[in-house]
Amino acid sequence: MLRSLLSFFGSIFSWVVTALFFAALTVGGIFWVYSRDLPSHEALAQYAPKTISRIYSGEGRLIDEFAEERRIFVPTEEIPELVKEAFVSAEDKNFYSHPGYDIRGILSAAYEAAASGGSSVRGASTITQQVTKNFLLSSDRSIERKVKEIILASRLERSLTKDEILELYLNEIYLGQNSYGVAAAAQTYFNKSLAELSPSEAAMLAAMPQAPGRYHPVEAKDRVTERRNYVLREMWQNGYIDEATYESEAKLPLRSVQNGDYPSFRGQLPPRDYFTDEIRRQLSREFGQEEFFGGGLTIRATVDPGLQSTAAHALQKALEQYDRGLGVWRGTGQTIPADKLTNEAAWRGALWELQLPRDIPDWSPAVVLEVGASDARIGIEGIEEDSDGHWIPAADVQWARKRNADGSLGRRAQVAGDLVEVGDVVLVRPMTSDGDGKFIRWTLRQVPQVQGGFMAMDVNTGRVLAMQGGFSYESSVFNRATQAMRQPGSSFKPFVYAAALDNNYTPATIVVDEPIRINTPYGLWEPKNSSGRHYGPSPLRTGIEQSRNLMTIRIADDIGMETVADYAERFGVYDDLKPFLANALGAQETTLFRMVAAYAMFANGGERVAPTLVDRVQDRRGRTIYRHDQRVCETCGMQALPAGAGPVIDNNRERVMDAVTAYQLTSMMEGVVKRGSGKGVNLPVPIAGKTGTTNDAKDVWFIGYSSNIVAGCYLGYDQPRSLGQHAYGGTLCVPVFNEFMRQAVSRFGGTDFAVPPGGYWVKIDRITGQRLSDDASGDNVIAEYFRDGTDPDWMSPLIVSGFGDGEVVLPWNAGGGAGGGTAVTTSTGERKVIPSRTDFGTMSSGGLY
Repeated sequence: MLRSLLSFFGSIFSWVVTALFFAALTVGGIFWVYSRDLPSHEALAQYAPKTISRIYSGEGRLIDEFAEERRIFVPTEEIPELVKEAFVSAEDKNFYSHPGYDIRGILSAAYEAAASGGSSVRGASTITQQVTKNFLLSSDRSIERKVKEIILASRLERSLTKDEILELYLNEIYLGQNSYGVAAAAQTYFNKSLAELSPSEAAMLAAMPQAPGRYHPVEAKDRVTERRNYVLREMWQNGYIDEATYESEAKLPLRSVQNGDYPSFRGQLPPRDYFTDEIRRQLSREFGQEEFFGGGLTIRATVDPGLQSTAAHALQKALEQYDRGLGVWRGTGQTIPADKLTNEAAWRGALWELQLPRDIPDWSPAVVLEVGASDARIGIEGIEEDSDGHWIPAADVQWARKRNADGSLGRRAQVAGDLVEVGDVVLVRPMTSDGDGKFIRWTLRQVPQVQGGFMAMDVNTGRVLAMQGGFSYESSVFNRATQAMRQPGSSFKPFVYAAALDNNYTPATIVVDEPIRINTPYGLWEPKNSSGRHYGPSPLRTGIEQSRNLMTIRIADDIGMETVADYAERFGVYDDLKPFLANALGAQETTLFRMVAAYAMFANGGERVAPTLVDRVQDRRGRTIYRHDQRVCETCGMQALPAGAGPVIDNNRERVMDAVTAYQLTSMMEGVVKRGSGKGVNLPVPIAGKTGTTNDAKDVWFIGYSSNIVAGCYLGYDQPRSLGQHAYGGTLCVPVFNEFMRQAVSRFGGTDFAVPPGGYWVKIDRITGQRLSDDASGDNVIAEYFRDGTDPDWMSPLIVSGFGDGEVVLPWNAGGGAGGGTAVTTSTGERKVIPSRTDFGTMSSGGLY
């Protein structure tokens, strides 16, 4: 009996041992099979996750950020223990003791699944397993993936420390709201750093990995609160917090940015604008999209926030003034259904969901709630209703007419109901008193159809200080400063004159200003001056000051359009300027960005300067991978500089034009501002510049500069059409330049333009080009700077006619105009007109028409 019993149990034991052996062999075989061709876990030691690229102003203030996955990488030593303990308690309480997988957890999960018939299936992955799944494997639910996960987890535990594994996990995990990693999530949900988190806040973050898509702090507030409290209880039971802390923290209401308890981090940044978006465009092209959006770049921008704000305001003001001057009401074109207007929460919600520009200072979206006999009541986004309501009075609409369905304009509005209807979505701003800022009334606004661009930069370094690419970034992201190809018109003429001055012309060279007729394959071309008149032989200075088209064309023909094209390309205005005479008047399209950069080279004495929106770019490890300023400081390595001495900088820039030429051109463009088309400029420092107005005033320009800052503006419709017969660069763009430069000059000052060596001074009559005595004075007397070696024959001046006629010697009669008398300034500065015996309009002199 005993022997039989022993034999029976021996057989059972043998079968069990054999079964266990074969089971172990089978499991071992499975693990051996799946362990082959697994991805290498060693790459995790060089983990470089996608992280946020951030843009800072010159003062170090964060102004924008770009990310595909919003992640802020934090090394393990900088992650507070409280945060680590919360995640370990929520996801893997045995993390610090298991070998990468938790057998007890796996068996418990398997038992629970079996007991529930498969209705209750919970994960049993450790934090190490989650790291291997997130980094090295797919997320499919299969036995094969689970086996691979365990194998890789055990390998990972042997190559990395627990803290290194936890660092990978806490920086990679997705926690909802496009937040990857705990640091980004703390900012997203609480607008706090990790060190500022309370136990309940750390527990809420640790609650999110289970179901980040469903655990929304507003839509699933109760569910998130329950899960948070579960994590707090686990933290207490694991000994990370005491019972009193657990109980007090669990009683706290769930608070978050999404619930309105904290200000939004993104809301505290300036609104995205044309400047930072242009940085995004340029650096994405330079470094690649993946590196820019995921490389964790630190970008130091050149923008000056104060000047950027001034530039935006100045351009917006000019565009809006022009638009309101047309007197046509368009509104936003959006409406809110009548059934939502009776409930304040409903119309506010509907208004918030509309795509409207919200980046215009003091402007607010609003909806028309009621139209009375003369006024209209509105509800305004972000403004509480008061007992009287908010109203648009009749007086505010009488500037405009509404366009009818057939496209015609209706009568001028008399009451608010002539422009708006109930449900119309509009834009409004408060009108205030200029004296004390007291509120007067709400006034209707609209985004202009006319657009434009503005840009300003340092003439010596190329640092772009301000850039505005349109009226509002949120209404149109197209950057008209860098992307819009426009005809520069007369603002291109300085490049023609620069080429002339480098080719034996002087500021006193006489050029014929008479009609031109040229047969072309497209018909007869008859360019005209903007006034429609012609003025006879005139000095070169007069040609640019008064923006004479006929003189410019004759100069371009005389020196050759190939020479003009070479200058334009050398300055970077064009890559390939076609050698057509019409292009001497700015007919070929370019960008404001290129034009402003080219003018900077006039201002700095003719040295090449490349415009940049970025001073420096550093990678995620703080290494500089781009630096704009390549100049070398020769004395910065010294322990101490001599008393009163500054650093010696080796200026290694290429010279684009002769310094004397640059000064002569600048002097003539000072005349444009003092006496010519740019005379509306009113600033306390010397300014040089040039206006531009294209045919039919489809584009108007002004580009000007002081001794240290250059700024340019253009206005025009995106689909070019005439701005009207009274639109000129001097009337529309000069006010923008003035407003910006007043602020810039108040901060950075300005001096007289530096006179380079290599020349001498001569006083001349700026109207006739006649040489005067050194002591001459008067309105028409100007001191011109001549290059050494140039000594014009003042008694028999050479008159440039162009078109194959070369330099024509004529009797002295410059500046008299066609058929007029000779206007001269005597040696004492007096103005005299000497009657002419010969009519320049009928004289046969080669190039005169």
